[in-house]
Amino acid sequence: MRKTFFIKTTLAVSLAIFSSTAAMGQSDSIYFNTDKHGRFELKGITDKKWFQDLSNRIVLHGYAQAGYTYSHQGGQNKNTFDLKRVLFWAEAKITDRWSFLFMHDFSSVVQEYYTDYRLTRNKALTVRFGQFKNGLSLENPLSPTAMEAIDVYSEAVTFLTGCGSDPLLGVQYGRDLGLALYGETNDGKYHYELDVLNGQGINKKDGNNFKDIITRFVYRPVLGLSVVASGQLGRGHAINTSLYNPTIAIGQDYKRHRCTIGADYKSKAFKVHGEYLNGWDGDAHSWGAYVTGAVPLGTPKVEFVGSYDFFNFNTDLGMDQHKAIAGLQYWFYKKCRLQVQYVYKSAYTADNQFIHGANHGIQCQLQVRFN
Repeated sequence: MRKTFFIKTTLAVSLAIFSSTAAMGQSDSIYFNTDKHGRFELKGITDKKWFQDLSNRIVLHGYAQAGYTYSHQGGQNKNTFDLKRVLFWAEAKITDRWSFLFMHDFSSVVQEYYTDYRLTRNKALTVRFGQFKNGLSLENPLSPTAMEAIDVYSEAVTFLTGCGSDPLLGVQYGRDLGLALYGETNDGKYHYELDVLNGQGINKKDGNNFKDIITRFVYRPVLGLSVVASGQLGRGHAINTSLYNPTIAIGQDYKRHRCTIGADYKSKAFKVHGEYLNGWDGDAHSWGAYVTGAVPLGTPKVEFVGSYDFFNFNTDLGMDQHKAIAGLQYWFYKKCRLQVQYVYKSAYTADNQFIHGANHGIQCQLQVRFN
């Protein structure tokens, strides 16, 4: 009996403290009583200001991308329905300067969790700590919902930023654990970012004692135009062997450097972006370039999408690939769209071999996004 009375009393005091704190000094905001069995129950709310403030500080986002893919490769036809991404994230504004974000992909793993704190009164300097997208390249920091291609990023960006095609690093979705400093000046004309990262990817500890340094600089000379340069000095820790870099063994530390330069332009008439990228992994050198754009067809809701993409995975081994995309997309509601695209590639991998040979594909995708 004494134990039960103590638990009830403790709970009552705790609820009373919570109620008075939540009410921010306003009486009778939250009240409670006991039922006939002596159990405490929350009875009502007479002042909604605290809950309104809470809802104003938390913003929810989400999107899903799913579709159908047909491919003809090596004389074989394949087709499948696929669920590419189902992401949900919440942003919490703790104070005017301090915020927190959590993002989860229900089709894979937890993607991001970090906190931002703005050190200056303006947007000149903010510090970020946690797991987030690295700042390498023009495309990687962008959301897949803003990209024209169903394949999302170019071959070079996918390989060099850790989005998934480099076996030495594995599938890391272009994200990593670490610390970042970023900001913008001159009313957004200049933007900079400095990342200090593990270099090992998401949801794991560093594989060595070296940290990767990534820098990013954006210059916006006129409305709609952005020029983006980025670079990386790093040291990878191989988690697998790679067809593209056969001299690096599992568990080996190796040089992992990158540099990129690109531009993005958006107007009512068209939008286009392109980039040139270089990468060094151990003794292997890779490089690529791409240009991707979209043009409205009489209405902003319907666009023609086109892309040309070149990437050489290893210049010493002649692992070059050309890729072309052409298709249509229909924006039927805000950030929701239906896409149909034809994809051509001049090379592919099969049975642990790099093969110069044409392969074709048809992709369809439905995108639904809120907020």
